[in-house]
Amino acid sequence: MPIEEPEVQFEDRIGAVLRQAGGSYETDRSALVTAGEVRGRRLLLRRKAAVVGGVAGVALVALGGALLVPGGGEGGERSVAASPGTSSSVGRATADAISGDELVRTLEKLLPEGEFSGRQARGTDEPLTPYAQVVYDDGQGKAAVAVSLSQLVPDSEQSRQAVGCPDRTLVPYDSCVTSRLPDGSALMLFKGYEYPDRRVDTKLWSADLVTPQGQHINVSEWNASAEKGAPVSRDEPPLSTAQLTEVAKATEWRAAIGTIPADPKKPTDAPQAPPVGIDSAAIRSTLVSLLPDDVEVVGKGGQDTEFAYVVVDDGQGKSMIQINVQPDMSDVEGQLFGPDAEVLPDGTKVVTRQGPGEKSGSGVVMWTADTIRTDGRRVVVSAFNSGSQNSDATREAPAVTIEQLKAIATSSKWLTVG
Repeated sequence: MPIEEPEVQFEDRIGAVLRQAGGSYETDRSALVTAGEVRGRRLLLRRKAAVVGGVAGVALVALGGALLVPGGGEGGERSVAASPGTSSSVGRATADAISGDELVRTLEKLLPEGEFSGRQARGTDEPLTPYAQVVYDDGQGKAAVAVSLSQLVPDSEQSRQAVGCPDRTLVPYDSCVTSRLPDGSALMLFKGYEYPDRRVDTKLWSADLVTPQGQHINVSEWNASAEKGAPVSRDEPPLSTAQLTEVAKATEWRAAIGTIPADPKKPTDAPQAPPVGIDSAAIRSTLVSLLPDDVEVVGKGGQDTEFAYVVVDDGQGKSMIQINVQPDMSDVEGQLFGPDAEVLPDGTKVVTRQGPGEKSGSGVVMWTADTIRTDGRRVVVSAFNSGSQNSDATREAPAVTIEQLKAIATSSKWLTVG
């Protein structure tokens, strides 16, 4: 599946959040090299593959475009009546700007009575996405609660993705519900996990609201005092979905978004350009045409561009096959294809790998064929012995062999796709 940042979701809304956050993010370089863990959108791989780390305390999650703010430290315990601690606001002040302290006060006012600590925030006059986060304790255990704010292009693909439930084959979760509010705003209520592979039982619940004007409010909560790196402190996050909804609906957030300075480089009311990259539907149909005759496609999915998957069954159990097709990848060729790569007569480089799966499914194996052509077009296809990386193995080996994967990845059909 696409690379998770961290971990998700999503996919595929993380690209939008990364752009809002200035393109700074942290990832695992080995995941970039691992063929089956390549995000379809080359924005998150190209050139960034060689420049990892160095994040200024910003973590991101790919669910609903949520911005997960710096985590970890907690200050002294304070009641809701106490003034909030210092914010991270260091940007150029504007007359109408809402400070980080003000955002924290608003968040605390909207939460039920409790104790607050660990305040962090960024105001609306900063170059990065405004947010507020607190550690909230209602007497049942500490929990991180955060809100992030952004302005999206109204009725755009980005705004629709912000409130679209993720693909359950790729991102396991307990529930996800979308609805339309009386004022025309779209709302997504999500109950899942900070780590989709469930290696830690930290729960992530969130509400994403996008108004008809493109104002995007994300409210997220965890059953721990930080989204990552803190032990679970309660069975569930503190707010119900109804309470999350009320916090997200608060008019104060919309007013704050209205003070975010417009980016002169970002369109405001012009139609969004279609996603850059090869259409996933074309990728998926080509993949299906190259599958062996003895497998039946029982599931399929993907993202807007460059990534698609199918779930097949040959009578021996379900097997997921995923593929990325990425043009113009020559700039990271040296990092992805070492000197031991096989070189075909037409100059195509090929690497195959067989190893354990990288998600939570027990006994899952992952077989991969990774290729790059002389024009920089990369085709990487992986197969699993399960219908999802996050579920247990359903068979001993994938439904296709490593040689069949290699034949799929090196097919001349990919030269004309896109």
